[in-house]
Amino acid sequence: MFNKNIPQIASLLISEPFMLDPNFQRAVVLLCEHHAEEGTVGYVLNQPAVLQLKDVIDDVPEADFPLFFGGPVAQESIHFIHKCYDRLHSGVGLGNGIYWGGNFESLKILIRNGDITHDEIKFFIGYSGWSPGQLEGELNENAWVISNHYNPDITFGNDGENLWKEAIVSLGPKYAHVANFPQNPMWN
Repeated sequence: MFNKNIPQIASLLISEPFMLDPNFQRAVVLLCEHHAEEGTVGYVLNQPAVLQLKDVIDDVPEADFPLFFGGPVAQESIHFIHKCYDRLHSGVGLGNGIYWGGNFESLKILIRNGDITHDEIKFFIGYSGWSPGQLEGELNENAWVISNHYNPDITFGNDGENLWKEAIVSLGPKYAHVANFPQNPMWN
């Protein structure tokens, strides 16, 4: 295994540098559910879409929040993580001050009033899902490295591949050199 950390709720999955699946190239995935018998759900944090929330939610024209591709599953759905429980009063606590989902009607009111900022919420189109045992198989194939200790602000960053590099470097000196690998080994 690339590392010995065990996936858990709020873990970051960081893709190996040469991942071929276009859904997960240089991806950093926040795990929101992880159960041996039910599977795993997470969101790719660093694949921005060209759309904003206001492009898909008609009744909130003020919602100029960027959307991210959360993964290849249910791409007609919108999901979000946030760190504003003090105002939204809803969401599943993931740890590190990060919450998953919440009351969307209350959220729309907060957005209309300008009470939510871009650095405290992130919206996703679709999600990433693994059936029971599937993620463990990918971990055994070294497709992912797991981070269980990271700065939670990384989850709200918007900087694509740099977010992947930052996540790799945050694992420590043993992994830092990986951040400089080219996407394609032929480019070396």
